[in-house]
Amino acid sequence: MKKNILFINFLLIAFLLILCENIISAEQGVSDKSVANEKSQVILTVQEANRLAKLPLKCMQEEFPNKPGETLAAAVDIGSPQNMHPTFYGCFDWHSSVHGHWMLVKLLKTFPGLKERDLIRSKLAENISAENILAEVNYFKRTEENSFERTYGWAWLLKLAEELHTFDDPLARQLENNLRPLTDLVVQRHLEFLPKLNYPIRVGEHSNTAFGLAFAWDYANTTGNRELKQLIEKRAKDFFLRDTGCPLSWEPSGFDFLSPCLEEADIMRRVLAKKEFALWLKKFLPQLADKKFSLAPGEVSDRKDGKLVHLDGLNFSRAWCLYGIAAQLDGYRHLRKIADQHMHHSLANITAGSYEGEHWLASFAIYAFSCYSK
Repeated sequence: MKKNILFINFLLIAFLLILCENIISAEQGVSDKSVANEKSQVILTVQEANRLAKLPLKCMQEEFPNKPGETLAAAVDIGSPQNMHPTFYGCFDWHSSVHGHWMLVKLLKTFPGLKERDLIRSKLAENISAENILAEVNYFKRTEENSFERTYGWAWLLKLAEELHTFDDPLARQLENNLRPLTDLVVQRHLEFLPKLNYPIRVGEHSNTAFGLAFAWDYANTTGNRELKQLIEKRAKDFFLRDTGCPLSWEPSGFDFLSPCLEEADIMRRVLAKKEFALWLKKFLPQLADKKFSLAPGEVSDRKDGKLVHLDGLNFSRAWCLYGIAAQLDGYRHLRKIADQHMHHSLANITAGSYEGEHWLASFAIYAFSCYSK
């Protein structure tokens, strides 16, 4: 009898051990799968690149729908979008066309085996021709257009120029040279405008000063344009160095696609030394240092509304700002998880079939991906 009882107990214990092991393995498997899925969504794969590349390809040479931004001095100034902007006439508006072109250059450089590689190269060469760029320059030189695309479109134009400059490819050299007259004009516009700007613009849309300065600084830093870089650093410090306690809890506003607080941190991490930036950030956004800090992604109520869908863009731009801070400062790595959450929230919605987001959001996602990898 005792032997039978011992044998039964042994079987029971063995069964419990096997059961526990299976439960632990299952939980570990779920955990591993979750981590793997999370990681796969924030690392840009060639499959995701192929998916997103379809969007600017779809609209970069489609003239309509179009939202022109010109100032009309007379009836003769009215023209078709392609006539006025033979390079950047697609994707609804000028700046969206510019960052769509930037995105395709970025993807070509990152993934040489991109599925639509030949088509992308062909369309870039057709659009960014020397003749087309001279027509764009002539438009910028209209007396009424001194402020055209200031400074959001300017910033993306310089980001495109920077991407071409760092792309070791014969086509990139050709396109960079073709683009140079417009690049030089936009640089000159910065040099003329920034000294006259007495106060920064702190909104969450196109005219945000911090965003424009950040991309222009990247261009100046990469290409060695000392004059532009020094001016941006001076103006950023003039505008933002004394700022404290940014009201992040007030964000987002209804149409934001940029975070006023985080974009300001994004430019200051560029222009300040690491230790100086760490001290500045503790005064400006002290809550970011808290390992328990949380920030909910922006919620879009209607993706067919061109303004409301801006909040998907906010999620990507928040992500690139948070990735930048986490990469630069020790003790802020927890911000990457928050950035990942923002990426996850909006990535699947980029190709949801609504042109209001399709014509521009993919480029925001690609830039956020590029900041994750730094």
